Formats: sequence, structure tokens, C-alpha cells
Amino acid sequence: PGTGQMYQTFLADGSVNINLGGLHYIKRNATFDKYPFFMEQYMTSGAPYIRGLYYPIDQRAIGIRKKILVELIREAAQLIMNGFTIPVNPHDNLSVYGHLFIEMCKMDNKFCRIVTDRWEDNNFWCFSTWPESIIYEDGPWSLQGIVDDDRNVTCSYNRTLLYELKRKYNITERSEALSIEQ
Repeated sequence: PGTGQMYQTFLADGSVNINLGGLHYIKRNATFDKYPFFMEQYMTSGAPYIRGLYYPIDQRAIGIRKKILVELIREAAQLIMNGFTIPVNPHDNLSVYGHLFIEMCKMDNKFCRIVTDRWEDNNFWCFSTWPESIIYEDGPWSLQGIVDDDRNVTCSYNRTLLYELKRKYNITERSEALSIEQ
């Protein structure tokens, strides 16, 4: 994930990019929660000449498993050998997080404005629109928000809709908590 994903735009037409994702940790009281994080999937979505595959989010938090990785490589090989239609539909190159984010934006105009419009009354932190941060209620997207210059910043959005879409896309809560050494 991250900056390394920027290079996928240099892949040849008909290539396949496998995004293994990373793990993001959130400190919550005396534990760390973790969740899969794909970051620059918009680069895959915006490259209509490649296909993007993603490590399964329900398996990523327990590490990268050889069996799953081999399955992804085989799927990529099949796509390359059989070919695929170019241009690729941008939605076909998103992870499940990207699909949820787009659907939430379509269903909630206020949320969509917060995450896409740069306007005077909107806080900078609400532009932190990694889908994963919103979905897992991290940082300014959490109920507690974050402190910035002695101000508490919380980005408001329809959590009921978020929870409904998480159920629809079978996105469970964060992975197991890790104890913090005291």
C-alpha cells in the first residue's frame, strides 16, 4: 500500500496489480486495534489499462498467507493470459472499501460534500478521506475525534448508514486487539 502504489501507472497495458495492503493500528485505551489498509486504490481505479486485485480484507489482519497469495497470483495470471476488456471500469478496480465509500457518497449528499468539497467551513482533517479511516472510524472519523490546536475535531457523518453498508459488504469490526505494555 501507500506510495509504492503510485508506480502501478507505469505498468504495461493488460497488466495486473495485486494490492496486498498493510495493517493500520489504532490505540484504544489499553489496547491496539488493527485493520487492513489499502491506501492509494484510487490509482488502480484511475488506470483503465490494468486490473487490480486485493488481498481479502477478512484475512489480511492475520498476516499474508502463502495459499491466498498464490491464489491471487493465479487469478492475475489468468486475467493476463485470457486478457480483459480495456478500458477497465473504474469500479472494477476498487477494493470492497472503495465500493462502500462510493455507495455512501451516493446515498448521503452531506457526507459526499464533506469528503469531496474544499470549503471554508470544513475542517482540514475531514479531507482525510482514506475509505478505511472512515469505515473503521479512525482519527477525526471516530466518535472521540482528534485534538488539533487545542480543539477537538470530529467529522460528522451518518453512522447508521455506515453500519448498514458495512453489513452489506460484510465488513466486520477491527481485528483482534493487541495489549499495550504498561
